[in-house]
Amino acid sequence: MYNFLKKIFKSNKKPTQRERSFLNIYSNTKVSKIFDSVSNFNENSEIRYVGGCVRKILNKEEVDDIDLAVNLNPDEVKKCLQSNNIKFFETGIEHGTITANLDKKNFEITSLREDVDTDGRHAKVKYTKDWLKDSSRRDFTFNSIYADKEGNLFDPNNGAKHLDEGRVIFIGDPNKRIQEDYLRILRYIRFFLNYSKVSHNLSVQKSIKQNIVGIVNLSKERLITELKKIILSKNILKISEDPFSSEILKTIFPQLVNLNCLGKLNDYSKRLLNKKSFVFLISYLIIDDSDNANYFLFKYNLSNENKKRIKFLINNYHLFSEKDYFSKKNLQRIYYFNDKSYVIDILDLKIFNSKLVSKKLIDLKKYFEKFEKPNFPLKSRDLLDKYKVKQGKDFGQKIKLLENIWLNNSFKLSKKEIDNVFGN
Repeated sequence: MYNFLKKIFKSNKKPTQRERSFLNIYSNTKVSKIFDSVSNFNENSEIRYVGGCVRKILNKEEVDDIDLAVNLNPDEVKKCLQSNNIKFFETGIEHGTITANLDKKNFEITSLREDVDTDGRHAKVKYTKDWLKDSSRRDFTFNSIYADKEGNLFDPNNGAKHLDEGRVIFIGDPNKRIQEDYLRILRYIRFFLNYSKVSHNLSVQKSIKQNIVGIVNLSKERLITELKKIILSKNILKISEDPFSSEILKTIFPQLVNLNCLGKLNDYSKRLLNKKSFVFLISYLIIDDSDNANYFLFKYNLSNENKKRIKFLINNYHLFSEKDYFSKKNLQRIYYFNDKSYVIDILDLKIFNSKLVSKKLIDLKKYFEKFEKPNFPLKSRDLLDKYKVKQGKDFGQKIKLLENIWLNNSFKLSKKEIDNVFGN
């Protein structure tokens, strides 16, 4: 009778928003297959959500990545996934992480760990069954919250309370936590911008300043990855109201010469900020009249495509003051030889650097957002047949001339103009 009444009571209980959020993930993704696979592996196996996805659900944010913690070692995790026909990758196995792939979505599954030794960059770990030991090696209290599939929390460091209070709290001694991995300095800045409701703790500020020299131990790849997360933070504008965070960022990345300009953005740019790409935003923050931006590209290993886009903005920035640079005709030419995104970035860079946004710039942007690149209307074979000319250098130069006439005429070309070029 007790169990029967318990089931009735449970079925009539209205789930909380937190519980609904976790149940939605369980229902709307294939993570349920991973939970079931681990739970059925042996009588003691257990898996929980952890880290960012738990933090974001508690803070009512959109969840993009799903991280899981499991009390199995990596070999056991692999056996578990293999026996249930779940595809996986071992790219993070040296850190105890197996990435499962279901319906083209990745789920990182990390074995419970405790640190054996750290050097400020990497940690030597051993695997454990103890959830408390795993939580103790994490960086901040609100990143050490675990949740089962129903949303029941295991929160040994009071992370949910600190998150609600808007406090970014290191687990244990901040000095020790930072010296284990100096990237935690930048992670602190990112989380402070996104979640803080109170001022910086003075002892944390002191620990960060005392240990900031350790940043030199980190790879450029890890630094740029974390910088990207900071710049794309929804609350990046908060940096202009936070001298400490601004100081730390400029100490680590002195090429961010325009960081303080975020506090002077016009209203249009503020509304646009969170819609722009990292490539554009980093360009805005590093491009000036010096070779500062080029040095940034030399120092940090960005993709070839990203470098190309940033160099394009560097080269065009120095032309902004030229007469008719921001004419429709000139921008059409740029668009034709490049891409729509390049023209939009040019316009936005000008807008971001303007105290007042002119209607002309806004109208140009609206025009190019809808404008589709036309194709050059002439075919070489048709011209060769019609004008009885031979293919060669002279023919190629005439085609190039006609293309320039077409571009200068806003993609219009008359028969008379074609005849004039070919001497008819």
